[in-house]
Amino acid sequence: MREPAPSPIGGRAPLLSLRDVKGWYGESLALHGIDLDIFPGETVTLVGRNGVGKTTTLRAVMGLLSRRTGTMLFEGRDLLKVPLHRTAHLGIGYVPEERGIFASLTVEENLLLPPIVAPGGMSVEEIYALFPNLKERRGSGGTQLSGGEQQMLAIARILRSGVKLLLLDEPTEGLAPVIVQRIGEILEVLKSRGMTVLLVEQNFRFAARIADRFYLMDHGRVLDGFPVGELPARMGQLTETLGV
Repeated sequence: MREPAPSPIGGRAPLLSLRDVKGWYGESLALHGIDLDIFPGETVTLVGRNGVGKTTTLRAVMGLLSRRTGTMLFEGRDLLKVPLHRTAHLGIGYVPEERGIFASLTVEENLLLPPIVAPGGMSVEEIYALFPNLKERRGSGGTQLSGGEQQMLAIARILRSGVKLLLLDEPTEGLAPVIVQRIGEILEVLKSRGMTVLLVEQNFRFAARIADRFYLMDHGRVLDGFPVGELPARMGQLTETLGV
């Protein structure tokens, strides 16, 4: 059963609202009607098995599918009418699982690459204070970094641009536990600063550190939604659905 549409939090409207969103890769239907809301300052996590549409939902928000239908509003603006090259300028930042670090650029050049889309982004000095590893490696080539450092760089360069919504796809995938711990600490700092995050994460125990709410997905649909406080009571359902 789908979660009813959440009521406005503190009188606020959702920052991002999706209703009956369907999405296609070519002729293949990948999203079968997504309903979800994210309110300003929230961290919301999509959980589900591989291939159920979590990453596709992020790509739908960014306009990276061949076709989308339904209702998709960001700050009340219809994203279906926004050209692909303008989506980021609305204040939506996307960190894909493959990270997209440019090998021919140094860490600092990668960091400075995205344009500033709105005031309020972090300065380079603030970013280096949050990511001291990157400061130490600022002159290194982007792909000379470890996997964890590349993930930090992928997140860091978005924070400089002044985005209002951060889309993170599997930020802990394949990383050592100590790096996972550090990524969690960074996301906690961003949460304390009021950043709104839509997170795709298989490790729901990790996500529980920062998530306000979860949406459980299967077969291109949202099956259920619940606040983080209900996670202990939902473990049986999650274990059955996720097969873990």
